[in-house]
Amino acid sequence: MADLPELKGKKILLGISGSIAAYKSAFLTRLLVKSGAEVQIVMTRASKDFISPLTLSTLSKHPVLSDVGTEAGWNNHVELGLWADAMVIAPATANTLGKLANGICDNMVSATYLSARCPVFVAPAMDVDMWHHPSTQNNIRQLQSYGNHIIPVGTGELASGLTGEGRMAEPEQIVRFLDRHFSAKEDFKGKTALITAGPTFEPIDPVRFIGNHSSGKMGIAIAEELAARGAQVHLVLGPTKLGTDASGVLLHRVTTAQQMYEKCLEVFPDSDIAVLAAAVADYRPKNVSDVKIKKKEGDMAIPLERTPDIAASLGKIKSDHQLMVGFALETNNEKSNAQGKLERKNLDFIVLNSLRDKGAGFNHDTNKVTFIRKDNKVKEFELQSKKNVARDSADEILEIRQLTTA
Repeated sequence: MADLPELKGKKILLGISGSIAAYKSAFLTRLLVKSGAEVQIVMTRASKDFISPLTLSTLSKHPVLSDVGTEAGWNNHVELGLWADAMVIAPATANTLGKLANGICDNMVSATYLSARCPVFVAPAMDVDMWHHPSTQNNIRQLQSYGNHIIPVGTGELASGLTGEGRMAEPEQIVRFLDRHFSAKEDFKGKTALITAGPTFEPIDPVRFIGNHSSGKMGIAIAEELAARGAQVHLVLGPTKLGTDASGVLLHRVTTAQQMYEKCLEVFPDSDIAVLAAAVADYRPKNVSDVKIKKKEGDMAIPLERTPDIAASLGKIKSDHQLMVGFALETNNEKSNAQGKLERKNLDFIVLNSLRDKGAGFNHDTNKVTFIRKDNKVKEFELQSKKNVARDSADEILEIRQLTTA
């Protein structure tokens, strides 16, 4: 790889569990060594059915340990846990996730994990239904609550023949993930960011409302990414069951477009960056009934009026030091519609996604986006996790800021 990350001198402990994706561990080991890292490997017994310890020992240039009960392995799980700068568990099966999350220590990988004092990175690998099962997702949340880093799964064809989420991240992605961790710069330290996310609900009466299917996942991911890179983030979040407890994110919950507009006007003047990812309702009922509207004979018409245009309002008062990003979810004439929105609302760049792209849009964990900048530079991305879209969005913000301050 011409752009191989630099991990020279880093001590990486690689844990491998029993998944068909274990074949990728050989490539991962090779890339880590090639990037300058020293790699030591621990395996579960089941993983040896998928890849040979001899192969991994040859690539890592160190003995591979797989049995905590042997003389070689008895205390090494403790020593390795103290030795490493980072532990990477790849692949991590559903079984392994459960053991790590609940402190079940019956193999070399889980024993070493429990002894590790370094950051731990987990790359899950399993079939789509296993990945989405509530027990798996609960284990993921539990591991994250301990401070572990979850490397997002990929989407594609799985060993079962099904297509969906659950693929282990590619070795190159894992190495880049580690590189970002070790070379993490507080790109946005001292900066304040305003992020909007989720839908708005516009009441018709005390029971009914006008809304949309936005989950808020994209905006939350961007808020967490910017906070991880040093920004103080104000996340204005519409009505959704999701939330965040990420350090550096101040959460403001709102329901209507008017409430979101007012909070944005309050926060924006002191913000350096604004990312408007919310799916704000364009119209609301002109008159809201204070009692439930009863069904009557014939049709019913509900007069609508425009809601405040948050992006346009902020664009009018935006100063030279402020950078503003918008989102455009389109169904037709995507690029021309997004370009028009970019210009009308004084955005620095816009993130375009189309409902015609499978796996993009509302409620998915993935998105397929195109960045369009006001200098007409266009970047198109393949389908990827919303966490990766958030990372790319933060990188784009950083690049534009560097250009404008150069």
